[in-house]
Amino acid sequence: MVATGSLSSKNPASISELLDGGFHRGSLLNDFDYWDYVVPEPNLSEVIFEETTCQNLVKMLENCLSKSKQTKLGCSKVLVPEKLTRRIAQDVLRLSSTEPCGLRGCVMHVNLEIENVCKKLDRIVCDSSVVPTFELTLVFKQESCSWTSFRDFFISRGRFSSGLKRTLILSSGFRLVKKKLYSLIGTAVVEER
Repeated sequence: MVATGSLSSKNPASISELLDGGFHRGSLLNDFDYWDYVVPEPNLSEVIFEETTCQNLVKMLENCLSKSKQTKLGCSKVLVPEKLTRRIAQDVLRLSSTEPCGLRGCVMHVNLEIENVCKKLDRIVCDSSVVPTFELTLVFKQESCSWTSFRDFFISRGRFSSGLKRTLILSSGFRLVKKKLYSLIGTAVVEER
């Protein structure tokens, strides 16, 4: 049965038309009452909370890259593809949704892969008051063939070069590895995008 706007208002005239057509009155009213209570209203607070959590995670990732650029990467600029950190944050939220403590139980190890070598950048603990239930290892990838890497190579050999002139360009690809800490098997989920 398809409910229309006129029927959902429980208009007695509309109901009497249906009864004349052979519908049983008791089942018709029960159907409408059932759908009045069962159809959930969208929970806007959950949507807002998830969006806020995603934005906070994006900021954490960007701060990690910002802190690492001079200390661990030895460069002055890190160029990140548009929406890369947002895509990663959404994947992290999706992977944490099935965990007992959700994102609060996550410890994330952030790495950068340069020429098949992983360099550790940072360790992010989402909530230090919660015992971690799973680990995520995030691996950013360097853009393999970019003209700026060649340009920086030639500029660094010049007499006016400084140690921090290099620009690092990240690829739009990344790898996420999830490891459950509470499982005896230690299940690992690897996602590459």
